[in-house]
Amino acid sequence: MITLRQLEALQSIVQLGTFERAADRLNLTQSTISKRIQELEAATGVVIFDRRQRAGVRLTEKGEHLLAIAGEMLELQHQLLAVQHAKAAPARRLRLGVTELSALTWLPRLVNELRAHHPKILIEPRVETTRELHALLNDDLIDVIVVPETDYGPHLASLRLAEVANAWMARPSLVDTTSAIPIASLASYPLLTMDSRSGAGQFYNRWLKLEGIKFPHVILCDSLTALVGLTVAGAGVCLLPRECFGPLLDEGKLVLIPTEPQMPPIPYAAIYRTDRPTAFNAEIAGLAASVCDFTRQLQA
Repeated sequence: MITLRQLEALQSIVQLGTFERAADRLNLTQSTISKRIQELEAATGVVIFDRRQRAGVRLTEKGEHLLAIAGEMLELQHQLLAVQHAKAAPARRLRLGVTELSALTWLPRLVNELRAHHPKILIEPRVETTRELHALLNDDLIDVIVVPETDYGPHLASLRLAEVANAWMARPSLVDTTSAIPIASLASYPLLTMDSRSGAGQFYNRWLKLEGIKFPHVILCDSLTALVGLTVAGAGVCLLPRECFGPLLDEGKLVLIPTEPQMPPIPYAAIYRTDRPTAFNAEIAGLAASVCDFTRQLQA
């Protein structure tokens, strides 16, 4: 017979990385933890762990499937206990991570939409670089992240939200913009770009490398807002979201540099873990897709 204690043992082992740490968390002996896993394997007929792995723990393919189901069952148990002890329906907590571009554009609109669908929701937002958000997601310290779409692991689900068109921009008079120029010609100017922790920075740096284009002088920055400020100041040329910063073009603070070829757009996605209860996070990703709009700043 499968028990919640067996499932709890499985979840703790995977989260903490060893049987010993799981035993400490659950105030059990290591032999008891091992016995619960043996009982779970016997009850399900599934070999859960790859025992060829000597360092740490690694799940088999069926073990991963079983872990996802175990997480959902334990979450349901938690919800049942919350209902038992609560006088009112418990509030849902959402740990939401976005990069700076989302925060500058449609994050306020998403927050309003979340509160409309879940009036008691507790939103814990994080605005970080793509690399930091992926690290938080891998460590189970965040529920859903919105980042440039990249390769992701087997425990992650991804829902594409939109593509962001970027264009080369500079201070007026810095670059001759009367006709389209090869991107390689821009290498004579300093390149203003996000550092390696940025998904957008990684995307375009990889593209430029594949095209054989190298900028001798690169100025790295970890803030999109600061990057825009440096571009307006004439510190170099920069790839910026075309529509989001269109007002700066209209005001004459920046000019568009026509290039050949044009830069590919960056796909953005909502990403969440599949080895945790997924229904709520999938709903959040769907809501994000319904309001996602990178074209205008500070949408309410």
